[in-house]
Amino acid sequence: MRRVFTLTALLFFTALLQSQAQDIHFSQFFEAPLVRNPSLAGIFNGDVRVQGVFRSQWQSVTTPFVSESINAEYKMPVGQSNDFVTLGMQLLHDKAGTAALTTTTLYPALNYHKALSADKSTYLSMGFMGGLVQRSFDRSKVTTDHTYDNGVDGEGNINSRYIYLDGSAGMSFNSTIGYDEKTTYFLGLAYHHFNQPKASFYNNAAVTVRPKWVASGGIKLPVNEMSYFTLEADYTKQDKASEVLAGFMYSRKIGYDYDNPLYTVHFGSYMRINDAFIPVVKLDYHPFSVALSYDINISTLKTASQYRGGAEFSVAYVGFLDRDNSTKNAVMCPHF
Repeated sequence: MRRVFTLTALLFFTALLQSQAQDIHFSQFFEAPLVRNPSLAGIFNGDVRVQGVFRSQWQSVTTPFVSESINAEYKMPVGQSNDFVTLGMQLLHDKAGTAALTTTTLYPALNYHKALSADKSTYLSMGFMGGLVQRSFDRSKVTTDHTYDNGVDGEGNINSRYIYLDGSAGMSFNSTIGYDEKTTYFLGLAYHHFNQPKASFYNNAAVTVRPKWVASGGIKLPVNEMSYFTLEADYTKQDKASEVLAGFMYSRKIGYDYDNPLYTVHFGSYMRINDAFIPVVKLDYHPFSVALSYDINISTLKTASQYRGGAEFSVAYVGFLDRDNSTKNAVMCPHF
């Protein structure tokens, strides 16, 4: 029995030591743009955007891993030029496993959009994001060898909570194709955890959060006045781990006015390579939208999980403000 407790403690505390390498991620990555790249803040049709994503994973295997994201953005023009600046805020919360390993982050963000053309919407954006990260776990839910021997928690070199500062930076380019600017695209590259903060539950442990690169791209292709395709992809590299998430959605407008449709229905699928197949449905009812997706697990855990991965639900608000310099009146504006 003692060996079981010792092994359990070893595995748990090893997971705590290595947890800094596991960033929160979402299958609906398009609904959490600041998590991808701070320079993607403000690249939308509107003055303000608020998005929320809720994810529950591995409920069929163990205590669910629950992740939540809320981001808000406010975009405004700079003087009389075609440049814009976006102020943003990203809040993340993640709770994993029976020991309630919890991560909470609060990141203010700033993004500057520089116009590169006087004829069409072509912008180079540079964004920065940084703030506080807090991690904790519930020690009362962890049993170690010391507890088995003495009836007390003897792991004195372990803290149940710590806080550190973190930062990210990124650049993106977005533009249009064609005289009507109906085809839009963007490319982006972000460098997360550039300050490589120390992050460990162990006292004085020289453990740092490894930097993470995220390369992103997307394109919207019109089919006709009432429908279009959106293709997006992310490639993530952190230390020795990498991930590719890519897919598409087909969108159909409903209503007589194709510039201001009553509804827009989206459906499609994404793939996290060697991990999950992800069908997605989304509904826009201006200025709100809701989306639902589900990870169908295709990794080596598919037998234990019975192909069940994680469900995600998102809701978003995108709108214009009643002001003289609203981007609704701008001839050119960063958007996708």
